[in-house]
Amino acid sequence: MNFNEHWDIEGRHSFLSPSQYHWINYSPEKLEERFYNSEAVKRGTELHEYASMAIKLGRKQPRTKDTVNMFINDAIGYMMQSEQPLYYSMNCFGTADAISFDKNLLRIHDLKTGVTEASMVQLEIYAALFCLEYSKNPYDVSMELRIYQRNEKRIENPEPETIRAIMDKIIDFDHMIERIKKDL
Repeated sequence: MNFNEHWDIEGRHSFLSPSQYHWINYSPEKLEERFYNSEAVKRGTELHEYASMAIKLGRKQPRTKDTVNMFINDAIGYMMQSEQPLYYSMNCFGTADAISFDKNLLRIHDLKTGVTEASMVQLEIYAALFCLEYSKNPYDVSMELRIYQRNEKRIENPEPETIRAIMDKIIDFDHMIERIKKDL
């Protein structure tokens, strides 16, 4: 048998994918909700790409209460790097939406386009990764973490103890994972 070739779908997944088969039991309402959610995720990805490019190009946005505009303008104003990877090991790394370190002040900003209330824990983990990667003691670094969501920005100055505890957990869990890998 000569099977049909479908070059246009190679490497892609459909919404009604056999490998993500739970949709088979959805009601029409659940299907609609899941589809809208998946489209919102795509839109969030596009907004992140747009924000990153605007920051890299230094293109300030109109001064409004719009989440993306505030995020871009603040990142440009603080001369932050966009989409900066932070790495401890192959078991623990991530990418900060915007980050800067100047005069012993670490700034990490995160753009959230979804409706679920975001947690500062993600940014605290980025701060811990920064301290681990660049050999910084969190007690010697001032930190400002910001989440931009729903046309607001939330600001936190984490306690050094919080960041140190996350650093210790990363180190401990990384060692644990490596021991497990050796046993496989």
